[in-house]
Amino acid sequence: MDLGLENKVAIVTGAARGIGAATARRLAAEGASVVIADINGEGAAATAAALQADGLKAHAVAGDITMAADVDRLVAETLERFGGVHILVNNAGFPRDGRLTKLTETDWDLVVDVILKGAFLASKAVMPHMIEQRWGRIVNISSRAHLGNPGQANYSAAKAGIIGLTRALSLEEGRYEITVNAVAPGFVETEMVRELPHYDQIKERVVRGTPIPRVGRPEDIADAVAFLASERAGFISGETLHVTGGRYAS
Repeated sequence: MDLGLENKVAIVTGAARGIGAATARRLAAEGASVVIADINGEGAAATAAALQADGLKAHAVAGDITMAADVDRLVAETLERFGGVHILVNNAGFPRDGRLTKLTETDWDLVVDVILKGAFLASKAVMPHMIEQRWGRIVNISSRAHLGNPGQANYSAAKAGIIGLTRALSLEEGRYEITVNAVAPGFVETEMVRELPHYDQIKERVVRGTPIPRVGRPEDIADAVAFLASERAGFISGETLHVTGGRYAS
């Protein structure tokens, strides 16, 4: 299926590794020019170089997604490098887990700001360009955790907020042929997840509770994002696509 992404320009935040890197590669493989945005400048550059080595169009930009000046610079550099911006994937985020009584204010602020404020700032920065061209795709990475996970009040709240942001923007911007959707991954085996304490026990428990009995791969999420970012999904907006192998309960 031709997704119609040839000559489109995409920004993927948090794309130095994991789901973001897989998504950037998937979009680039469909013909898009992709900007790898991450606070980890070395990681972003390495990911962009790997794509370029495979003949794909990629460029790295380092910056803090929670800082408006960095986000504005990201969009300006994208426009200068590739001449437009058509797709935004708000992927940047991470957990800082703990039961509520153990969570610090810093734990809360870091997680909520990167996930939710970052998506707000990036969406706001690209929107005038999408409105002007009367075409755009925003895909926000939520999580199955939006349903609520013990020990993840901050992460669950931020990922639930992403779904609310998705619905609100879809209603605001649809008149300009801009769609806004979310993807809610389940347990996905990334570098960051493999670094979790007791990873093997967590993986075993998750597989037992998943109707499709395996963990997710970054490419599973990247495929869903690529579809929602495509011409083929032009009449889908405000939706949350769960990519969990059928797993909803904890």
